[in-house]
Order: sequence, then structure tokens, then C-alpha cells
Amino acid sequence: MASNATTVGHACPSPMKATSNGIFQGDSPIDFALPLASLQICVVIILTRGLAFLLRPLRQPRVIAEIIGGILLGPSALGRSKRFLEVMFPPKSQTVLDTLANIGLIFFMFLVGLELDIKSLRRTGKKALSIAVAGISVPFMLGIGSSFILRESISKGVNGAAFLVFMGVALSITAFPVLARILAELKLLTTDIGRMAMSAAAVNDVTAWILLALAIALSGSSHSPLAPFWVFLCGCVFVICSRLIVPPIFKLMAQRCHEGEPVDETYICATLTVVLAAGFITDVIGIHAMFGAFVVGVLIPKEGPFAGALVEKVEDLVSGIFLPLYFVSSGLKTNVATIKGLQSWGLLGLVTFTACFGKIVGTAVVSLACKVPKKEAFALGFLMNTKGLVELIVLNIGKDRKVLNDQVFAIMVLMALFTTFITTPLVLAIYKPARRARAADYKHRTIERKNSKSQLRILACFHSTRNIPSMINLFEASRGVQKSEGLCVYALHLMELSERPSAILMVRKARKNGLPFWNKGIRSGADRIVVAFEAFQQLSHVSVRPMTSISSMSDMHEDICTSADSKRAAIIILPFHKHERLDGTLETTRSDFRWVNKRVLEHAPCSVGILIDRGLGGTTHVSASNVSYNITVLFFGGRDDREALAYGARMAEHPGIRLTVIRFLVEPDTAGGITTVDMVENPNTTLRSMDEEALSDVKLNVLSQDDSIKYEEKFVRSATETIATIRESSRCNLMLVGRMPDGEVAVALNRSGDCPELGPVGSLLTTSDFSTASVLVIQQYSGQDSLNLVSEMEENSAGMDSEAN
Repeated sequence: MASNATTVGHACPSPMKATSNGIFQGDSPIDFALPLASLQICVVIILTRGLAFLLRPLRQPRVIAEIIGGILLGPSALGRSKRFLEVMFPPKSQTVLDTLANIGLIFFMFLVGLELDIKSLRRTGKKALSIAVAGISVPFMLGIGSSFILRESISKGVNGAAFLVFMGVALSITAFPVLARILAELKLLTTDIGRMAMSAAAVNDVTAWILLALAIALSGSSHSPLAPFWVFLCGCVFVICSRLIVPPIFKLMAQRCHEGEPVDETYICATLTVVLAAGFITDVIGIHAMFGAFVVGVLIPKEGPFAGALVEKVEDLVSGIFLPLYFVSSGLKTNVATIKGLQSWGLLGLVTFTACFGKIVGTAVVSLACKVPKKEAFALGFLMNTKGLVELIVLNIGKDRKVLNDQVFAIMVLMALFTTFITTPLVLAIYKPARRARAADYKHRTIERKNSKSQLRILACFHSTRNIPSMINLFEASRGVQKSEGLCVYALHLMELSERPSAILMVRKARKNGLPFWNKGIRSGADRIVVAFEAFQQLSHVSVRPMTSISSMSDMHEDICTSADSKRAAIIILPFHKHERLDGTLETTRSDFRWVNKRVLEHAPCSVGILIDRGLGGTTHVSASNVSYNITVLFFGGRDDREALAYGARMAEHPGIRLTVIRFLVEPDTAGGITTVDMVENPNTTLRSMDEEALSDVKLNVLSQDDSIKYEEKFVRSATETIATIRESSRCNLMLVGRMPDGEVAVALNRSGDCPELGPVGSLLTTSDFSTASVLVIQQYSGQDSLNLVSEMEENSAGMDSEAN
């Protein structure tokens, strides 16, 4: 073709140079490879992330936005303007774009291989295996059937055998990463349907890659009938050799990587080189380079910190920069305008119906035969019908191999987009798992109770290892050595589910154990959090059960509240969204956690405490014999203050703890500053008597000469005196305060603060004037959702933004 073009006087476009000399030297940057590629990447990222933001309310995975973004940039929408294509995606830039996209694909498939655990596939149950077989075989056969219709109409003259296999694979494949994301969004990971879907999808994934390798082998352009045989045979030899060579080498690397120490850069570089070399070998064989990367990823040992370090080094650059280019590369090949006429649209409907019918009905029928409930069976079918990037990979390879023409390719891309888009709404419509029923009304939803010797159950949440030392020291202070039933702690690690591949690794871990899941069984030294809690449990004889919650920030509070209810917790302890700096001031860690705390306060099934951590006990666990804490309870009156007092009384039983209870009262001769309320006509008279009853036990302990408890009454005449008294009392290790105190003194102090979720006293104690003590702000469970924090939080949202800065 080139020689003919030259004959008629048309020269082929010259290759693009890498960099320009700049516009001041007369060069146009978009005529050079590097500046044009940079511009293309920026446009792609802005468009796809913008679409992802718009689709977030519909709970669609980001892959949907990336597919739509690729189509919009292609000839189906913006690309209909030839001027746009000539400027942004000229033909001479296609090679650079495709090369970058395929490099991203190679490393993405390496990460996909890291996600798959062969050991877990071996343990797949018969039920999940049967569902996987049905979910592959039925749509595969229907895909072959529909391929005959397509070949007779719009796809004449293609390689018959390769076309049959490509169509079968395209209709039968399930996108494992996308499915994991959808299950996590719908809170179905730990249900039976979620576990079966993930297991079946993993089996489906491996089978589909094997079938795709066969399709690629059959799609070669060689006229030799033995060429496909040699391609497939060499591919099998490559897999066998990799199985013998790769695991021992990487196991040796993993053994030399110790937890808490950075992974040697040489190992990371060597791994990435092996991935590229494996891709080169499979490309030489005649199979796509991504297969070599996928095989290496599967064979790398998953134990230890090495696999996590690999993901951390690779994922952000690949999934954030290079992979979206693959969707654009695919979108530039997709021209919806080729689907025209009644026949083409009818074929689109046929392919879509065949794909959905095969997956949904095939999966549902086998699920029903395995005695899965009807709604769950059909929901499982819809979940298994999820497509995504894996589908696009299959279609692009078919397009590059000339097995799929432009019209068939466009039909298949729209089919993949439609089937993935409808998954979430259909599952929600058909299978609405009722919110986990509350545990039978258990008595102790508060710390304040008649039987003070009953077991105390705490659900303590933390975001990172930074929160652990103070949490453990708080557990030590809470255990109360005289209690007959002791203390039971559930330590819940809050982890955000993101679009990153490492989130799928977390999902896989949660799928094995439940969500929130128990960290049980044999663990490697990689789980430092679990090791810390186990060491504390052995030293203190306190039952500590580590758990992990993986969810998006918008519904993380649901996991917390559900866990507290199912574990019969009396109090949830949450870390404050700010941490202490070296100068004693508090800076925002992540403002999102503030909203999580606010929602927990609204919906909690028990009492809630927010811990403002200023290094309680230092940065290490203080053993019981060395504990020496001074704890102060500020008592103004009301339900929340009584809960703080009850908690402080429990702590006072520890031999190393000295408790000081400070009660604030109005000076009898107050003429101004604090308005005295007439308690005879006030309905809070009952509350006043309850306060007196709660304080009576403290006074009895003082009268019995209990050195561990000290009781003081402070008479104040104004809010200024109250603040001064609080400042004097802050020279301790921990302060316990109620979130919404009652009484005349509290009313005078009740002013709007920057942190309404902490209440007036808690907000006051976050200022730099009170920088010596940690603070636990407690809200007692009231039995009803009577809180109205939304308006307060909205009023202070502007202040929150300024705090973050």
C-alpha cells in the first residue's frame, strides 16, 4: 500500500519527534509526541474523573465512566469533528497512544494476577464451582450460536473458528475486579450471595483467560494449519516453566522483605523487569503480552509485605494514568454510527439479550438447583453478568486481530456497557437484603446500669496504627480489676474502599473472613495491628477481638453501628478527626472522618465516645503494674454526664488510676452571669434527682476513705469562672465529659463551637489552652434517634474547611 501511495504522489506521514523546541522557536507542541501525549492524558483524566463523579450517585463503578469517556472522545461523539481528531488524536499519534495504553494494560493484568489466589480457587465449594461452570458454558454456547447469525449478516469473511471462540468468550466473561467493587458498594461481600459470586467469578476469570489464549492462537494470520497448535503449545510450555521458576525466586525475595522495613528497590525493579520480559516472551509466541504479566502476577506469593509493596508501587500510576488511555484507545475504535438500520440495531438487541439471558438464566437455574433462594439466585445471575475492562480487552484483541469488524466491535462495546450499567440497579430492585436485624434487645446499651459488675463491651474504632497505643492504654484503664465479668473489646479497623487495585486485595481478605471480619487463624507477621492487640490480650487477660471494616466513607457508619449492635456493645469509641501536632495544637487528619463520627452519633445503638488523643500513656502500651493515670470527670448534670461518671467509676477500680470528680454548681448568691432556674416548676427535677443518685455512690466511696476517688464541688458565678476551673482541672492524663450536659452552669457555657459533635465542653477542650490531657466526650444512648446534628454541622461546614487548611 505504501508503494502505491508514493506512486501517486502522496507521502506517508513522517514519524513524530519526541519533544519540541517551543512555540517561540516556531514549533507547534501538538506536532510532537511528548507534549501531545501529555495533553491527551490530561483531557482523558479530567473527562473520566468528571463522569465518575456524576455517576457516583447511581453507585456505578468507575469503569463505566471510563468506557463512556472513551466513547465520547472517539468518532461516536466528539470525534465526529475531524478538526478535533486532527488536533487531539491525529493518526500519527495513534502508535504512541496505543503503546502507552498497552503498557498500562500489561501492568494492570499483573495486578489482576496478584488479586487472584490460586489456593482459594482450590478450596472453591461444589456449589460455587457449579454456578461458575453454568455461568461460563451457557453464555459461551449462546455466543457461538449468535456468532453464526452475525457471520451471515454483518461479519462475513472472518476467520470462522476464531470468531466463534471470541464471541463465546465475550459473552461468557465476568469482570472480577468490577464485580468485587459492586459487591462492596452493595454491602453484599459477606453474604452467601457475595461469597458465591466472588468464588464463581474467580473461576470464570481464569477459564476465560485460557479460552482467550485459545482464541488468539486461532486468530493468527498464518496460512499454516499447524501455527495455532504451536502457539497454544508454546503458551502451555511458558506457563509450566513459569510455574517452576517464578514462585521459588519470588518466595526468596519475599523472605528477605521484613515487615516495617522498606522493600529493597532492587526487588521492585527486578519484578517489573520480569513482568515486561514475560510479556515479551508471550508476544513472541503469538499470544498477547498481557498474558505473560498475568501469569507472573498469579504466581507471586501473596504472603508477607512484598506483594503489598508491589501493588503500592505500581497501582496509582497504572490505574490513574495509563489505564484510562486504554479506554480512549478502545473508544477511538468504537463508532456507534456504524450501527445503523433495523438489522444492525436488531443484532445489537439480539447480542445483548443473548448475553444477559445466558448469564442470568444459566446462573439462576443452577443456583436454584443448588437450593439457593429464588431472589438470591436471580441476583447472583445479574452479578455474574458484570462486564467491564476485561470485556474490552477481549474485544480490542479481536479488533486488532481482524476478527471483529467496526460494526461488530461497536455492538459488543455497547453490550458490555449496558450489561455492567444495569447490574447495580437490577440487584437492588430484585434482591434487597434487609438491614441486619438488631440483636435481641440486650440490656446493656450504656455503661450506666444497675449491675455495675456486669461485663463491659466496647467497640473501639481506629483509622491507622497512630490510634493504637492510646486505644490500648484506654482499654487497660477500662478493665477494672474488681469486675466479676471483666471487659470485652472489639477493635474495629476502619478502611476506606477505593477504586485502587489494593482495595480489591482488601476485599479478597474480607471475603475469606467476613465484613467486618475476624482476624482469626494463622497470621503472618505482616498484620502488626493484630499482633499488637494479641500481645495486649495475653498481658492483660482482656478479651480483644480485632475486626476490619472495608466500606466507602459515605456508609462507613453503617458498618460501625451494625457491628456494635451485633456484638452487643455498650459504647462505641471513635477517634477524633484531628490529631495532635508537636506544638500541641490539633490538625485535621481527614475531614471525612468527622462526618462518619456525626452519623454514628445519630444512629448508634448504644452510647458513643469520641476520643481526642493527646498521647494517653505515651506511644507504647503501659503495663498494668506501671499504670499511673489521673482521670478527671467534669460533671454538670444530665444523661451524658452520668454516663461519663459511670465510665470513670469503672476506671477507678484499676489500682493505678486516681479519679477526680468535679461537680459544677451555681454560686448561691449569684447576681448575674448565670441565671438560676426554678427547679420546682422545671420538668428537669427528675433529672436532677437522677444526678444526685449517680453522685451518691461517688460520695459513699469518698466517705469510706477510698483513696482512688476524689470528689469536689466547684461553685461558679459566670461562664468565665467555669472555663478557668476547667483549665485548672485539665492537668491530668484523661478527662471524661458528657457531650450535652444539663443544668444552669452548662446552659451558660453552651455556646456554638467549631465542633458541635463534641458539645460545648468537648469543643472547649480542643483548644490549645487545654493541650495536656486526652479527652473522651461521651454521649449516652437514649433509645431513640433524637439528635439533630445536621443543621449544626451545616452551619459550621465553612469553619471545617478552614480547619483543614
